[in-house]
Amino acid sequence: MWKYFFAWFPMVLVAILNGLFREKVVANKFNELQAHQLSTLSMIVFFGIYVWVLFKIWQPESTNQTLLIGLLWLVLTVIFEFLFGHYVVGHSWSKLLLDYNILKGRVWGLFLIWITVSPYVIYHLQK
Repeated sequence: MWKYFFAWFPMVLVAILNGLFREKVVANKFNELQAHQLSTLSMIVFFGIYVWVLFKIWQPESTNQTLLIGLLWLVLTVIFEFLFGHYVVGHSWSKLLLDYNILKGRVWGLFLIWITVSPYVIYHLQK
C-alpha cells in the first residue's frame, strides 16, 4: 500500500497544473461557476488518465485493495485541500466549504467521489 500512498503525491502536481489551466485559460472565457465546473471535469479526466497509467505500472492485487486505495486518496486529498487551502493559500474555511455546495452548482464533490471509486473502476476496466 505504501506505493499507492506515494503515488498520491504526483496528483498534487496534476491538480496544480489543472488549477493553472483554469486560471490562465478557462477563467478568461467563462464565469467563475462555469470555470469551477469545467475545472472539476478536467480534473476528473486528468486523474482518470493518471490512474489508468499508474495501474498499468502497479496493478492492484485485489478489488479490496482498490477500495482501500480510493479511501486513502480521498482522505489525503481532503486533508491537503483544507490544510493547504487555508494555511498556505489563505482561503477562509467558508470559502473552502463552498466548493461542496452542490445546491449552488459547486461540483467538486464529484471529483472526490471519482477519486474514491476510480481505483475500483479502472482496475476492473483493465482486467
